[in-house]
Amino acid sequence: MLHSLALIAGLAGAMAPPAPADTVEIAINAVTGLQFDRVRFQVPAGAPVRLVFRNTDPQDDMPHNLVITRPGARTQVAQAGMATPREQHHVPKVPEVLFATPLLGQGERFVLTFTAPTAPGAFPYVCTFPGHGFVMYGVMYVAMEMPALAQDENVPPTRRVAVAGPAGPPAWTTSRKNPGTSFGTTFPAVSRTFLPGSGPASIAVGFEDGESYGFDAGDSYLRYAWTGGFVDNVKHWGGNGNAYADVLGQVYYRSEIGFPLRVGTRQESDSVKFRGYRLVEGGLPEFHYAVDGADVRERVARRTGGPGLVRTFVIQTAEPIRFLTEPDAGVKFEASAGRWNGSVLELTPAQARQFTLTMVPTAAGGAR
Repeated sequence: MLHSLALIAGLAGAMAPPAPADTVEIAINAVTGLQFDRVRFQVPAGAPVRLVFRNTDPQDDMPHNLVITRPGARTQVAQAGMATPREQHHVPKVPEVLFATPLLGQGERFVLTFTAPTAPGAFPYVCTFPGHGFVMYGVMYVAMEMPALAQDENVPPTRRVAVAGPAGPPAWTTSRKNPGTSFGTTFPAVSRTFLPGSGPASIAVGFEDGESYGFDAGDSYLRYAWTGGFVDNVKHWGGNGNAYADVLGQVYYRSEIGFPLRVGTRQESDSVKFRGYRLVEGGLPEFHYAVDGADVRERVARRTGGPGLVRTFVIQTAEPIRFLTEPDAGVKFEASAGRWNGSVLELTPAQARQFTLTMVPTAAGGAR
């Protein structure tokens, strides 16, 4: 059962009661580069566990927690944590969460005690602070043998590289989870990574014709698009999570205004929350987020007949929607619905229920 965060938040660093003689003692630290220093451990079924968690990250104002989930639920819990308020320590109240620490600031310590599950399995643990969970995770093996670390897909790729020797895993991979570059990658390719000029919760998506884009899941919008190749994650993997992937190609569109949607008459987007994404037909990711009471689903496909992208939006709202563009963004926007007021697309609630925005690269750039 999930520990009460209202209670444990006030106990960080407090003295814990003596542990039973058969208790398994585990120490895990949050370290630089959005990493746990220990990415896996093994316990017997039903054993009492005393886990000492410390935030030793040298970066100021970088809180971390440690949340243990049911098998296979790491990504779901990490995404739910992004939508959970900080006063709840970004720990979602869902049955997939088994045990959790509060958020700890730099230098803080917390002792988490629990009884291990009785069923064998691989139980992930993850930091659910927004954006961290895509790279900051590990696994608790209960009553089962651990695979060789170099082949353990339950730990971050950077940690598998670190112990695999100079040869390491292949630089290129066909895995949709962590594709390396466009060489040998199955398309559409989806890579959760660090992108330059984007947040730590970036998602790079690439198509077989060299069209690619970067979506910032932390801020819920398409940051930029490029053509010529996908991404090379080798620097990111080898940098313990604190290095950026290389964008392979030429960026032709870059958003300079940030989150582009406005609901009703609001001049700014007051509340934007990323809800996660799923793969739909053709392997395309569909991003789900909310803005000021409006529910938004967005999927991005390559444009047929030339370079560029087609963005399909499904927005549920009772208020008008405005989509802001930049006149000198490097593309021309073409909309299937609404009307253009300068560089702003205005849509009624009915028009916003489903519409497309086509981005066509131009030498001069600009929006209709």
